[in-house]
Amino acid sequence: MFNTRPRVVVIGGGYAGTVAANRMSRKAAVTVINPRPHFVQRTRLHQFAVGNHHASGDYRRLLAKGVDLLVDTATRIEPGTHTVQLASGETVDYDYLVYAVGSTATRRSTVPGVEEFAFPVAEFEHAERLKFALAGLDDDSVVTVVGAGLTGLETAGELAEQGRRVRLVCSGVIGPTLSEKARAATYERLADLRVEIIENARVTRVGPDGFTLDDDTVLESAITVWTAGFGVPELARSSGFRTDELGRILTDETLTSIDDDRVIAAGDCAAPSGEPVRMACQSALPTGLAAADTVLSRIAGEEPANLDFGFNGVGVSLGRHVGVVQFHERDDTPKEQAYAGRIASTIKDLGLKAAMAGLRVEALRPGSVGFPRGGRHPSKTIEDLSRTEQPMA
Repeated sequence: MFNTRPRVVVIGGGYAGTVAANRMSRKAAVTVINPRPHFVQRTRLHQFAVGNHHASGDYRRLLAKGVDLLVDTATRIEPGTHTVQLASGETVDYDYLVYAVGSTATRRSTVPGVEEFAFPVAEFEHAERLKFALAGLDDDSVVTVVGAGLTGLETAGELAEQGRRVRLVCSGVIGPTLSEKARAATYERLADLRVEIIENARVTRVGPDGFTLDDDTVLESAITVWTAGFGVPELARSSGFRTDELGRILTDETLTSIDDDRVIAAGDCAAPSGEPVRMACQSALPTGLAAADTVLSRIAGEEPANLDFGFNGVGVSLGRHVGVVQFHERDDTPKEQAYAGRIASTIKDLGLKAAMAGLRVEALRPGSVGFPRGGRHPSKTIEDLSRTEQPMA
């Protein structure tokens, strides 16, 4: 018997892509294209870099029965022929495509020396390279973390808890998205770990043994870890889709590309109504499920629902036993409520475990996983995007 089920290709096997593939598995023939044969727990890469976690998962446990995993890299999407070109030279046909390529370290940094000498931690291979470098480093050598967002804070905390000399440099204050209460608790923990903090300073050059600040101060650093910002792969833009400035594909509120109703986006690489949600695992899972629901609605000939999900908060691990958790309104506005210490570390770790459990549950019982709602209030319409954004060449 011929397989008449619609063919859905998912580009990217991270949190958003994996949960979307599982959701669609009972109604479609799903293929996940991913450059690695194993799942990467992106939220634990800072732990992997210092040897505290494997930060990977087995797709045999995480993908639903019948979902095919194709280990390759998508190099171009051809909407006219409904095909995806691969680095291997092969092509894959699709009826619908879920674009879930995620995010990565900022590409082509304008700071001289970053590409050659700094160590990002945004991808598995980045963290693996840092892990090898740290293994050959004595404990007295200074490790500098540039960027004090959540990734930078967590990386500095892991390194310092191991007894390493750690310096944290940022262009503003540490944890710019944290409330005053949560930031104060973070300062206290980093002080306990003897992390040297340099705020309101920009790194203007990175070398093999140190870096230069914007006031021409030169500081020694055996290893410089770069967490100052994230970018998005260029696949959508290079394939002719309209994107925002960062490269996130522009979609309507059903996560459907404004250029092609057979292409649906999810996770860090999506910009619904030109107003993307925060890059986080906490948004990857709901948008992955929402993207899958959009595809399933189109297959059934029904009108897809608009994106509707809400945030819970932010968790920061500062070593293995201490953390900071800040609670948010559904629209991602910080509340005053925050916890610090061991209980916060436990809450953060439970959240990470729950995300992996959600993938496994959706694999076993597609359609069973839900998510918080009520936080999405876009100000732009599809007409606004069509007027203001120009197609990419």
